[in-house]
Amino acid sequence: MHHLLSFINEVRFIINLGISSSNFVEHIKGLVKNKGKNRTNIYLTLTLIAIVLAAGFVLSTRKTISLIIDGKPESVITYRSNVNQVLLSEGVKVTPYDKVIPPLDSKVSNNSAITVKHAVAVKLNIAGKETTKYSPADTVNDFLTAQGIVLGSEDKVTPDKTTKLHDGIEIDVARVEHKSVSALETVAFNTIRRPDSSLPNTYLKTIQDGQNGEKQTVFDVIYENGKEISRKIIGEHFIKQPVDKIMVAGTFPSMPVSRGGEQLDFKKVIQVKATAYYAVSGVGRTYTSSGRMAVRNPEGYSTIAVDPSVIPYGTKVFVEGYGYAVAADTGTAIRGNWIDVFFDTSAEARRWAVKYVKVYIL
Repeated sequence: MHHLLSFINEVRFIINLGISSSNFVEHIKGLVKNKGKNRTNIYLTLTLIAIVLAAGFVLSTRKTISLIIDGKPESVITYRSNVNQVLLSEGVKVTPYDKVIPPLDSKVSNNSAITVKHAVAVKLNIAGKETTKYSPADTVNDFLTAQGIVLGSEDKVTPDKTTKLHDGIEIDVARVEHKSVSALETVAFNTIRRPDSSLPNTYLKTIQDGQNGEKQTVFDVIYENGKEISRKIIGEHFIKQPVDKIMVAGTFPSMPVSRGGEQLDFKKVIQVKATAYYAVSGVGRTYTSSGRMAVRNPEGYSTIAVDPSVIPYGTKVFVEGYGYAVAADTGTAIRGNWIDVFFDTSAEARRWAVKYVKVYIL
């Protein structure tokens, strides 16, 4: 009992010393001097000191920290001295791509926090070139910034830059650029026809030759990943103005057929009903009502009967399908747009019968 009480008192004394190394040494000397014969007390005291020192060491290294893994917090008690040791002791694996705050070699203190953000796989496509990156970034924008990817003012990013990063996300960056492109093109000349009523409608003459021009056009061309997707004109000017081709075209009517190779003019054309009559008194002995001999002359002018109020006597005409003729006869049945063409024989008159033809007034 005496030894136990003595041992307890020694413990209290050591605790009161505050485990000071100098006091501890002096105390041991005193024990040896005063109680050298009692080795048991010395051994008990030394054992107690070792326990107290161990307890003090344990208490001084014990820390409560907050461990936040991918946004999920957890309170952890640890005796480790730095971040790396804590993570190893808690079974948290990290890679060089992961984000650890504070750094792995940082000291750990009581009530501190360790944050670990694990990297995710990102499929990155920039201008058609695909790579796989690993990043602990929070958003697409943070990822691009961390990767040192600088975006142009019109570059396109898919998905939106505010999108949260997740494992396997695909990010597409399309490079958009504008370029001014100029092109030289040929401008065709115009052909201008100037009508002239004093000239027959068969007349057509070039009085000024046309010349093509040259125009330079400037385009704003938009390229996406080097491929043109649109263009618009932002400027154009003529390097060489085109010269019009000018032609004079006659408008005075001409016959649809020529006479002796010469195209004849006509005043007007009318549509008529054409019947036929023949030389009932014999060729060379049949006369018209105007007193002229009725003739059929395919090489010259034949005789036809008309309504003088429509085609006056003496008018030269061209009858479609019959030929050139002179209005020199009439008849009681010939009224309005009706003519009677003359033939030498009744057989020719019967073959003609009745036709509707055009009559050109010469």
